[in-house]
Amino acid sequence: MSKQPIAALIASLLICGPAYADARNVVLVHGATMDGSGWRQVHDILTAKGLSVSVVQLPHTSLADDIAATRLILKQQDGPTVLVGHSYGGAVITEAGDETVVKALVYVAALQPDVGENLTELSQRFPMKIDMKMLDDKSFVPAPDTYQATIAADLPADITAFMSASSKPMTLEPYQTRLRHAAWRDKPTFGVVTTEDKVIPPALLRWMYGRAGTKTTEIVSSHMVYMSHPQETADVILKAVASVD
Repeated sequence: MSKQPIAALIASLLICGPAYADARNVVLVHGATMDGSGWRQVHDILTAKGLSVSVVQLPHTSLADDIAATRLILKQQDGPTVLVGHSYGGAVITEAGDETVVKALVYVAALQPDVGENLTELSQRFPMKIDMKMLDDKSFVPAPDTYQATIAADLPADITAFMSASSKPMTLEPYQTRLRHAAWRDKPTFGVVTTEDKVIPPALLRWMYGRAGTKTTEIVSSHMVYMSHPQETADVILKAVASVD
């Protein structure tokens, strides 16, 4: 065998640097009434590790539209991908995670429904708490006066004030729509339990993750863990990245 091809291979590896033997891509999905900008610190940590990171912007017009927006981003991924969802985004990744490019799922303080369930029924097992300000008969945002205390008590008040002011209206329809697929049944799944969560009770997170056989990490945090504890959140995502064959 000629030595030239071996030398060329070694040279190419040195030029390209170390390659991930596992997933190369991460897609991040935000929760209800949010947008993708809160993922910035997690995005930066992951890209510094050499990963390609995409952030979905959910339209919040319906669950089907949010799933479609996520599938659109997934179809742009080149190679094995870890799909991450926060809060309501857990329902989105549960459906969209059936795309073949998705090799692992991460639920960050996220709802993890099963086939045939809707989020309203699921949340009644351990009642969720969020004060809603109804904008009309079907759309809401979180109530501004309890936003920080309920959603993000461990973030500075000026940040939560802006988050509240920029809340994206959400309809009730996604909470009443029954799931048709549950990608977590077939793919490695990781989850973050936020122990100080006032939106999704930790007991509900533990129950859902336990049912699904999710590998769980507990973080002492509010619901907005990926903003208040970005490194710890990124560490869980990196575990999922490393789990991909």
